[in-house]
Amino acid sequence: MVERNVLSASDVTIEYPSHSVSPAFTAVKGFTLTVAPGEIVGLVGSSGSGKSTLAHVASGQAALRASKEPSPKIIGGSLEVLGLELRNIRRGKLGRLTLGVGYVAQDAGSKLTSNMTVAELVAEPLLLRDRRYDRHEAGLKAATLIDALLLPVGTMLKLPHELSSGQRQRVAVARGLILDPVLLIADEPTAGVDVSVRSAVVDVIAGLQRARGASALIVSHDLDTLRRSADRVAVIHEGVVVGLGPIDDVLADPRHPYVVRLAEELNGDAPDADEYGEDELEDDDYEQDEIHDEPATGDEPATGDELETDDGDGLPTDDETRGIR
Repeated sequence: MVERNVLSASDVTIEYPSHSVSPAFTAVKGFTLTVAPGEIVGLVGSSGSGKSTLAHVASGQAALRASKEPSPKIIGGSLEVLGLELRNIRRGKLGRLTLGVGYVAQDAGSKLTSNMTVAELVAEPLLLRDRRYDRHEAGLKAATLIDALLLPVGTMLKLPHELSSGQRQRVAVARGLILDPVLLIADEPTAGVDVSVRSAVVDVIAGLQRARGASALIVSHDLDTLRRSADRVAVIHEGVVVGLGPIDDVLADPRHPYVVRLAEELNGDAPDADEYGEDELEDDDYEQDEIHDEPATGDEPATGDELETDDGDGLPTDDETRGIR
């Protein structure tokens, strides 16, 4: 018997509804992708390509927040996650979805509760799901994840403001993994993380999910970060998949100008910026943190090398004027 895909998207169109003075905007159009049980898939694209919108919708978070804020909505095609059709899903079924889907937002590290220690933050999802869960066991599980994500165990006693941006993001990743999700959807999980450990962090995510027989959809702008860990990558451009398969296969035989550009960037033979236009060559800048930061005081971590911005990874970007991640 063939196992059902944990995620199956067929010709999906996603729209941001009109609100205030802003008209409706289609962020994703005609997106098709599957994620098999135990598979690690990377979703690669530039800022504005629709990849974060897809992650937000596929995780069920967009539907959960729809009553409080303008949220993207599926208006065409089919998106099935863990056997649940997300198009027009009823709120009563969202609880079933979130039981099996973990989600790490791109800015998750910046939204950690300020008066909770890292130990409390990482263990909290376990205790919220089951208030009788053994707190000592929860603490041990949290510590194991913190250590796996290359953070000192002493980090467990710190508050978020004592950490750098990259350290906070890794705490958010640990929080997303603590419930052993069947599918983890991680949107730029290495945002702000020092370039020297980005690949290692993704390796940990992929390794933990594989060991459980679970899956992951990892959203990134950085092919190098995914190269060792992803079974396949889907390259998305203007809301459409323009490359799909193992990374080396996709780059070796690009079928779309955008994928050609990615291959050239990784090979170091990209043409001058003038040929493509200045906007297409801008990168998202991410703050970096050292693997072992010095203690920081105040609301923000101490400045220094750990907070230097990265010049990016050379991927071209789409039009960012619409405010879609």
